[in-house]
Amino acid sequence: MNVHHTTQIQLLQVRMDKPVCFIDTDSAGKLRVQQSALKILEQIQQPVVVVAVVGLYRTGKSHLMNRLAGKQTGFALGSTTESKTKGIWMWCVSHPTKAGTTLVLLDTEGLGDVDKGDPKHDTNIFSLAVLLSSTLVYNSRGTIDNKAVMELQYVTELSECIKVKSSDEDADDSSEFVKFFPSFIWAVRDFTLELKIDGKDVTEDEYLDFALKLKHGTSRSVIEYNFPRECIQRFFPSRKCFTFPFPTAPENMSRLGSLDSADISSEFLKVTDHFCQFVFHDSCVKRLKDGHTVTGRVLGHLAKTYVDTISSGAVPCLENAVIAMATIENKAAVKEGLQVYQSEMEKLKDSFPLELKDVFSEHQHLSSTATQAFMKRSFKDTDGKYLKSLEEKIIKLFDEHLCQNEHASKKRCEEILSSLSAPMMVKLKKGFYAKPGGYDLFCKDLEDIVNKYNSQAKKEVKAEEILEEFLKQKSVDSKAILQADKKLTEKEKKIKEEKEKAALLEQEIKAREEKLRQLEEKMEAVRQSNEERMRQMKEKMDEEMRLQREETERAMNRKLREQADLLQKSFKEEADVMRQEMEEFKRQNTESNRAGELVAILENSSRRHEEEVATMMQQRSVQMMAIQQMIVRSEAEINRAREFAAIVENSSRRHEELMAMMMQQYRANMMAVHSSNGCRTM
Repeated sequence: MNVHHTTQIQLLQVRMDKPVCFIDTDSAGKLRVQQSALKILEQIQQPVVVVAVVGLYRTGKSHLMNRLAGKQTGFALGSTTESKTKGIWMWCVSHPTKAGTTLVLLDTEGLGDVDKGDPKHDTNIFSLAVLLSSTLVYNSRGTIDNKAVMELQYVTELSECIKVKSSDEDADDSSEFVKFFPSFIWAVRDFTLELKIDGKDVTEDEYLDFALKLKHGTSRSVIEYNFPRECIQRFFPSRKCFTFPFPTAPENMSRLGSLDSADISSEFLKVTDHFCQFVFHDSCVKRLKDGHTVTGRVLGHLAKTYVDTISSGAVPCLENAVIAMATIENKAAVKEGLQVYQSEMEKLKDSFPLELKDVFSEHQHLSSTATQAFMKRSFKDTDGKYLKSLEEKIIKLFDEHLCQNEHASKKRCEEILSSLSAPMMVKLKKGFYAKPGGYDLFCKDLEDIVNKYNSQAKKEVKAEEILEEFLKQKSVDSKAILQADKKLTEKEKKIKEEKEKAALLEQEIKAREEKLRQLEEKMEAVRQSNEERMRQMKEKMDEEMRLQREETERAMNRKLREQADLLQKSFKEEADVMRQEMEEFKRQNTESNRAGELVAILENSSRRHEEEVATMMQQRSVQMMAIQQMIVRSEAEINRAREFAAIVENSSRRHEELMAMMMQQYRANMMAVHSSNGCRTM
C-alpha cells in the first residue's frame, strides 16, 4: 500500500545523530515544547518505546542514556555542581531488538538544583517523565536508604499533579495509576555495599523490595516513612533494581564520556550492559489509557497537551489527553483513509471509460483499503462519527468518478457513432436517399450502423443511452426521406412510421433497463463495501476491548501480588484497601460499555446503509415504473400499427374484391355487346 511505502520513507528520514531539546522553559519560566522536536516526532509513525531517566542532578543520568542510544557521547555530561541538562532532551533511535519500533530516550533536568526559582518545576518535570514514558529510570547514588527514598518525594505528589478522569476533579483516583504508569527501574550509582540482608545474599530486586518494606504502626513518623514506599508500590506496575559500582577512578569522572573501555571498570560495564539489555527486551511500547499504541506522532501531541495544561496552571488529565489525541488522530485518520482512496481512484481515471463492474470492483477494494488505513490510525471513535465522515466522503468521490466514467463512455460512444455514420452523412448531403426506394436504403444503412455500433460499444456504460439519442436524431432525417419516397403509398408510409415509433420506444426501454441494471450493480457494491466496513469495525472494537481487558488484568495481577505480600507481612488494613481497589477494577471492567458502543456503532452504520439502499430502491422503483409505462406505450404503438395494417389490408382486400366484381361485370357487358352485334348482322 502506498501509505505504508510513504511511512517507510518518512521513517528512514528520522536519523538523529545527537539529542535535541524537547521541553524547556520560556523567558517567563513556563514550560514549552520545542517545535523542532515535534517535527521529528511527527515523522515517526512507528510505535515507540519511551525510556525517561529522572534523578538528582550530578548522578550520571546522561551517561546511562547515551549507552542506551549505543553511543559514548550524546546527552551532555556535567562535571560541575550544577545541573547540565535543562528541561527534557530527546533522542530517537531505531530500537535494537524490536523491529518496526522506535526507541525514544528522554533525559530530564536534574532534580534538586538549588538555582531553580520555581519550587514546582522539579515536580512538573518528574510528572512529565511519568506521563510520557513507558519505562521510568530513577537514578540515585550510594544506597537505597530512607534518605534516598525520601528524596523521591515527587512520587508522593503525583496524586495532586496527575488525574486519570476528568469527571471529578477533587476525587483521588491514584489507585488507577498502576494501569497507565510506566514500569519503574531504580538505578543505584556508585554502590559499594554487599548485597546482603541479615547476612544472606540477596538479588538487586530483593534489595529494592527490602528498602521499600513498610513499617507497622500508626505514628506520624511511621506514616511519613511508609507513604513514599506505598506510593511506589501502588503506582508502578513493575519494579526493577540495578546497582552500579564506581565506573572509574574519581579523577577520571569529569571525562567519563571520552574514556576508553579499558579505563572503565569491567564490573561497571557488565552491569551497564545488563541494564541496557533489560531495557531493550522488557520495556514495553508506550500505550494510552484503554491500550491504544502510541506512535512518535502521538507522543508529540501528548507532550504538547500535557505541557500546555501544566503551563496554564491546570492538572494534566489522562482521560482528557486521550480525548484530545482521539480528536486529532481521528481527523487525521479520515484524511489519510480518503487520500488512499482518492489517489488510487485518480490513477484509475486514466483508464476511463471502463465497464461498470471494473469500477465497482476497484471501488470495493479501495474502500476496504481506505477503511484499513483509517482503522490503523483512529481510536476511541466511540459513536462512529469519524468513520461515518470517511464513508460519506468516499461515497461522494465514488459518485464523482462514476460520473467521470460515464462522461468518458459517452464521449467514446459518440465517437464510434460519428465514425460509423460518416458515410451516411455524406449520402444525406448528396441527396442519395431522395429518390423512390430511398427510405428502404436509408433504413438498411441505419441498421448496419446499429449492428456495428452494438458490436464495438457493447461493454460501454452509456452504449444504450447514446444509441437512443442517435436514433432520435436520425428519426428526423428518416421522416423527411419517408415522406419524399414516391415509391411508397401514403398507407405504406403510415405503417412504416408507426413501426419506426415502436422501434424508438423499444430502444428507450433498453436504455432504461440498462440504467436499472447498473443501479442494481451499484446497490450490490455498496452492500458489499458496507459489510466489509462493518467487519473491520468489529475487529477494531474487539481489539480495543481486548487491550482494555489486558490493561485491567495486568493491574489486577499486580495488586493481587501486593495484597498477598501485605497479608504475609501482617498489613491487613492495607490489604483490605487493596482488595477494595481490585473490586473497583472488576466493577469498571464489568461495566465497560465498549460492547454497547460497538452495538450502537454497528446499528448506526447499518441504519445509514439501509437509508442509502432505500434511496436507491426508490430510484429503482421510479425507473421500473417508467419502463413499465414505456412498455405499455410500446405495446399500444405496436397494436395501433397492427390495427392500421389490418385496416389497410382489409381495405386493400375489399378494393380487390370490388375491382374483381367490376371486371366481371365489365366482361359480362362486353359479351352482351358482342352477342347483340352478331344478331344484327344475321
